[in-house]
Amino acid sequence: MSKNVIIGGAWPYANSSLHLGHLASLLPADFLARYHRKKGDNVIYVSGTDCHGTPITIRAKKEGKTPEEIAEYYHQEFVKTFNKMNFSYDLYTQTKSDYHKEKVQEIFKKIYDNGFIVEKEEQQPYCPNCNKFLADRELVLTCPNCGNQAKGEECDCGYNPTIEELIKLANCQECGTKVIEKTNKNLYLTLSRLQPQVEKYHEKNNQNWRKNAQNETLKYLKQGLIDRAVTRDLEWGVDIPVEGYENKKMYVWIDAVLGYLTATMKYCEENNLNWEDYWKDNGNQLMYMVHGKDNITFHTIILPALLDALQSNMKLPDTIVSCEYLNINEEKISKSKGNGITILDLAEEYDVDSIRYFFISNGPERKDGNFSSEDFKLVHNSDLVNKFGNFINRTLKFKGIEEIEVAEIDKEIDEKIEETYQNVSKNIESLEFRKATEDIIGLVEFGNKYYDEKKPWILFKEDMAEFKKVMYNCSNIIANLANLFEPIMPEKSNKIKEFLDIDISKWEKITIDKTLKLDNVEPLFERIK
Repeated sequence: MSKNVIIGGAWPYANSSLHLGHLASLLPADFLARYHRKKGDNVIYVSGTDCHGTPITIRAKKEGKTPEEIAEYYHQEFVKTFNKMNFSYDLYTQTKSDYHKEKVQEIFKKIYDNGFIVEKEEQQPYCPNCNKFLADRELVLTCPNCGNQAKGEECDCGYNPTIEELIKLANCQECGTKVIEKTNKNLYLTLSRLQPQVEKYHEKNNQNWRKNAQNETLKYLKQGLIDRAVTRDLEWGVDIPVEGYENKKMYVWIDAVLGYLTATMKYCEENNLNWEDYWKDNGNQLMYMVHGKDNITFHTIILPALLDALQSNMKLPDTIVSCEYLNINEEKISKSKGNGITILDLAEEYDVDSIRYFFISNGPERKDGNFSSEDFKLVHNSDLVNKFGNFINRTLKFKGIEEIEVAEIDKEIDEKIEETYQNVSKNIESLEFRKATEDIIGLVEFGNKYYDEKKPWILFKEDMAEFKKVMYNCSNIIANLANLFEPIMPEKSNKIKEFLDIDISKWEKITIDKTLKLDNVEPLFERIK
């Protein structure tokens, strides 16, 4: 029975270009979306650009632009990047869209009316020269831990200054004035009241999460959830729909995580669907949240708490796909080091399907991963050229034949193909994407072994009937490899289906039932020197 499946890819922040760490954490969402569509599920795969917040306003001031200009520039770059990498979003939107702002305000007001957003007074750093309250990253200070100059949200040494230290030690980043302490009013999400619901959610679902998500969430639950401000003093953001807070904006973390819901609403509105079929719990839904490990608590604590606070039988995410970090040449990606490689730069140099294959088959699932051009070339040449490409070429470009006729399929091959579909499905749904690709490559290796053992180059001269049977069996393996590889390498898989005149996209075994004309076959992968 088909399910209604929501797949949410984390919303990249419109402050810098997307690097390979983003690709490693976001590509699994597209892999899952393509897989579930092939299984016949009703998939809505959404994401968008996170456009609000302090870093964008700071960057806009430095560059003499408006925050909207900065956000729009990166939004367009992100769209280009995802299109280049063949991400199959049903809707990729942005938090500065009028639709999102209107819907997120409605949700915010409902949570407020339900009593889970309350007013509190607090002491905050205030710049008497700029005449405004300052966010952490608008402050600079001498780090109490290492003595170096640090930004207010975190020092490079890893130390997070306390609010008391910021008020006592910090200066305004913009004008350099020493900050003072001043009372400020803000609205807070009462996470402390929502902790029992979040704990119940965690207990019910955490077996479907990656280990890092289980551990990180449990750590915060054991410490006890702390009420968190949902309003702040900014000029750029979503307006607060509560009387007395007209001069404040919504905190970016609440704005962005609710984007999964607002994006679904918009997609359903535009496609004659009911968003409640996906987000109101009815027992026939599946929800994945896909992101890097630095975003875990936003998806395992904040989002479920907000949805519970609506008190509307909302569906909560079943499966948390939280990747570990990606290093470049064994070094952590760092803006200060300038060692990040953008996705677009890599896609200009190498084949997109090869890049997708590398990051699914070598993704940072259980521990931090690494990318180097040497590793990439090795995987490409070994798996895609020597194994997969070679098997296709020596079958479909066998010298002396122009077609492959229908014959009898070997029972061993039939069973191996069936077994591969089952194993790949099991591993995908267990979030073991690396193992899933190993299963597919295992079928490639099985095909090459079968080819070598049958020696069709000899059969072609001595036993034409057996030769035709071998080539037919190899062609069936290739057809199913194209189908299995499609969620990973859509371009190459569709090209193979063109070679074989196959128009099947279901997640099921393909059996070739007509003579194959081999006049359009061309090499798919080039060796990288």
